[in-house]
Amino acid sequence: MQDIAEQLQAWHASGRSFAVATVVGVSGSAPRDPGAALAVDATGEAVGSVSGGCVEGAVYELCQAAVESGEPVLERFGYSDEDAFAVGLTCGGILDVFVQPVVPGADPGMDAGLAHIADGTPVALARVIAGPAGLLGATIAVTATGRHGALSVGPSTVGALERSLVAEARAMLDAGRTGRIVLGLDGRPCDEHGRGTVTCFVESYVPAPRMLVFGAIDFAAAVVRIGKFLGYRVTVCDARPVFATTRRFPEADEVVVDWPHRYLDSQLGRIDGRTVLCVLTHDAKFDVPLLERALRLPVGYVGAMGSRRTHRDRQAKLREAGLTDAELARLRSPIGLDLGSRTPEETAVSVAAEIIAHRRGGSCLPLSAGDGPIHHDAAAPEQEEPRPARRTHAA
Repeated sequence: MQDIAEQLQAWHASGRSFAVATVVGVSGSAPRDPGAALAVDATGEAVGSVSGGCVEGAVYELCQAAVESGEPVLERFGYSDEDAFAVGLTCGGILDVFVQPVVPGADPGMDAGLAHIADGTPVALARVIAGPAGLLGATIAVTATGRHGALSVGPSTVGALERSLVAEARAMLDAGRTGRIVLGLDGRPCDEHGRGTVTCFVESYVPAPRMLVFGAIDFAAAVVRIGKFLGYRVTVCDARPVFATTRRFPEADEVVVDWPHRYLDSQLGRIDGRTVLCVLTHDAKFDVPLLERALRLPVGYVGAMGSRRTHRDRQAKLREAGLTDAELARLRSPIGLDLGSRTPEETAVSVAAEIIAHRRGGSCLPLSAGDGPIHHDAAAPEQEEPRPARRTHAA
């Protein structure tokens, strides 16, 4: 919902009811990841997307029905020979979509969750998407230090269930993860959903991942642009004030004049496993002190620009500085994939492609060269054969 949070908050502030359809499960070759959302208000206005077009019409109708009935529903959409072009996924995947009506002021958990998402406060929104009817749609918003909302009154063990859900949601928030968890009514984790269990979908909304671009060169401007396109918060850092200016990098979130290694030392509390570092200076006096630190940090990606000779010289200096083979193996250098890039823009595409492949586990081969799954990090199908797109209301 983060992509459509501004519109949802506007509807909410005006007291307008709406329904949110969220992708809560994906199997096979599906077009959108869990967390993708489409919302429809009481007037029929729609924002967002759950499938890029495949099932938008059917989900739109479900949202309208949910606004009218006030009842949440869990639907599965999958490939069907009979109606693939009507409501199924012609790509052969499966989407589980949870549709939840929202009435401003009626659900403290949802009210607080939307407010936190809109103002940028890290929050995990935990919703019951399958289980006893009295719990379906119950929402708890969990932050690092607090929580809002509660599970509906139900079994005597609902307190244990609620405490366990809050603890699980907070752990997922810490890791920036979104996904499903299955708990027993006593709060204990379960391997499979079924009778006597509660399935919850937890969406973690955390600040945008960071991209740190070191070296205020012409290639950096193109990397900044594609970093913003990919959703990163981008910082450009260079020790030379004549080059590190906002005028040269208007699309960067910030431009810092400082020695790269000193700036990185100042950011240790603001980087995590999603952070990517692009070292474009290819100057040993900047690169070596920076990489000596970067390759020992739990960041997601470290790439450095330079020729193969520059790379060999840099590796030698880093070994002299005490880096191990395992630490050096984390360095992507020369940076980027071999696309035959020449221009700064082509090079930026090469760098972005490597970052995506590294994050998602891609092979970097043309899709036409293989016959395996397109989405390498997709969840395994829940069943051997996709079921037809039949509407089954959650119970």
